[in-house]
Amino acid sequence: MRDLRLAILLPALWLGLHAAPAMAYIGPGAGITMLGALWGVIVAVFLAIGAVLFWPIRALLRRRRRNAAATTAAAQDEGR
Repeated sequence: MRDLRLAILLPALWLGLHAAPAMAYIGPGAGITMLGALWGVIVAVFLAIGAVLFWPIRALLRRRRRNAAATTAAAQDEGR
């Protein structure tokens, strides 16, 4: 097992140390695209967290509204 790891590690290390630098140009459009995608992911995560945290508050508000409507309807029925 140790020989197998060594047989994989040594060539990988040699290739990593002796690799020629890539002569590539990344234009400004790629950076702007990456930033836009990153902002989209960050906003999506915050919206998901906000929706999960706001869910109990919405349920409480609905329950209060239903109870208020039921109380109002009961008071109107008693008044008749």
